[in-house]
Amino acid sequence: MVNLDPAVLSTPYEPSIDIRDTVHYKNVMAEYKLGPNGGILTCLNLFATRFDQVVTLLEKRRNGGQAGESSEPSSRPISHAIIDTPGQIEIFAWSASGSIMTDALAASLPTCVLFVMDSPRCSSPPTALVANLLQAASILYRTRLPLLLAFNKADVGGAEAVASWVEDWEKLDEALSKEKAYSASLARSLSLVLDEFTNALPHVCVSAATGQGMGELVQKLEECRERYYEEYRPGVEAARKAREGAEAARQARELEKLSLDGGIGEEGVGGLERATRAVKGGGGGEGEEGSGGA
Repeated sequence: MVNLDPAVLSTPYEPSIDIRDTVHYKNVMAEYKLGPNGGILTCLNLFATRFDQVVTLLEKRRNGGQAGESSEPSSRPISHAIIDTPGQIEIFAWSASGSIMTDALAASLPTCVLFVMDSPRCSSPPTALVANLLQAASILYRTRLPLLLAFNKADVGGAEAVASWVEDWEKLDEALSKEKAYSASLARSLSLVLDEFTNALPHVCVSAATGQGMGELVQKLEECRERYYEEYRPGVEAARKAREGAEAARQARELEKLSLDGGIGEEGVGGLERATRAVKGGGGGEGEEGSGGA
């Protein structure tokens, strides 16, 4: 369990990694003269500079190693890591820290986004559901990671209706047609656009209070893991190879420029390349001849 909310007073779980151990929310507000929302964003920005350490710890716990044989809970290998984020959605919608942290996680570990919605608020009025779906769309296209919709508070009611609206656009359109507010007409137009978007998104009805739907939630997360390997990971590997190719091309251009500036012929360039390899390899094997060629 990883807590990334610097302003939370208490958590219903014992976090293994806690942002509050690194940055102090109230001190950040006082030092930078910020309000509550700006203080949370700044804390995340500061913590993002050290997030590589979080990823390293998660990788160690995932691999287990020799420590996996220990009876200590903190040393046992893990199969899942839950990153509990603040409610400020702008952190992941447009802030740099959100992109840094999600990209760092997804580059090393199978990662998906769990977008939690308040079912009672989304069902009354139904226009709130369209607003939440737009936010989910912004997060999906920002992170490019598999996204799972979780309609929380299923024990209170409203989750089934919201899920049926997501599955069937005609039912959502019927519910929106009963709304008299000006925003309902806009929501009806947007819902038609979001129809194809929501059809591709997995969703589940859950209750954090009673545990309802948690088994299905874990199953859906496993499906998201498979989508990560099928859809996201190939793109990461392709981007890495493209960066390596661009770096190799840059080094070749620099080497060619150096040879032209120094008036070195083909034989000299060969010696230069041998000397460069000798320096990278600790100088072994080339000796004075390689240096003389350079």
